[in-house]
Amino acid sequence: MRILDQSRFFSSYQCDGSRCFYIDFNHKTVKMSFCQLLSFRQKLLNIDLDSHFNGENSQGIEILMLCNKEHLFIFNTLEILDLKKLLNNTFTALEINSMIAC
Repeated sequence: MRILDQSRFFSSYQCDGSRCFYIDFNHKTVKMSFCQLLSFRQKLLNIDLDSHFNGENSQGIEILMLCNKEHLFIFNTLEILDLKKLLNNTFTALEINSMIAC
C-alpha cells in the first residue's frame, strides 16, 4: 500500500494490487473502490460549512454513511475540514500520478 496523503486526523492509501483505496479514520480503516471514493468526496463537498459557523448547525456535527451504508461516521467541524483537505490532496496525488504514468 502506498500513502497518498496524511492529515491531522486521517490518512489515505492506494493499493495497486487490489485496485482500491483505504481511508484510515484512526479508529477504523475503510476499503473503497474508486467510485466509492468519488461518492465520498461528493458527500463532503455537499456539506454546508457555513451552517457550522452562522448558528444553523451550532453543534457542528455531521453524520455520513459510507460505502452502501456499511459504515456510519459522526464528524465534527474540524474533522470535516480535515477530511475535505485530505480528499482534495488525495485526488491531486492521483492526478499527478496519472500524468507521470503517461
